[in-house]
Amino acid sequence: MDSTYKLSVNNLTNFDIAENDLKSLDAISVTNTKFHILKNSKPYTAEIILCDFIAKKYTVKVNNNTYEVAISDSLDQLISSLGIERGRTKVINVIKAPMPGLILEISVEVGQTVRENDPLLILEAMKMENSFLSPRDGVIKSIAVQKGNAVDKGQLLIEFE
Repeated sequence: MDSTYKLSVNNLTNFDIAENDLKSLDAISVTNTKFHILKNSKPYTAEIILCDFIAKKYTVKVNNNTYEVAISDSLDQLISSLGIERGRTKVINVIKAPMPGLILEISVEVGQTVRENDPLLILEAMKMENSFLSPRDGVIKSIAVQKGNAVDKGQLLIEFE
């Protein structure tokens, strides 16, 4: 089965390339990033300037013209057609109580810079202590509770900037 790739060049021009199209190119690697290419008896010099393998985006110079190229394969196209953006993560800006309980300890202060997995607070619920760790690097914007407070499920505990 011949794989097809969609290429977007400078976010202006889009076209499809089949694997067989790539095989028809006469390309010689000059270095790890530079290539000499013949297509229809016409010579091209190409150089890969920047690579982002995860995002599948490349900056390529062809005959001294620079192009931004984004490549998507059949899986990327399927994910896009489902309305899902690959590589996107949800940024957590608030910590809310997952259950009713009592605040036993608060380990941070407003304005404090925290790293991912730093301890934030301890919530006692159903006779168990639940430690809340920072889900991300950030700065504490506000603390909506105090030590000894009883909290309800879904109540705001900590907010990040």
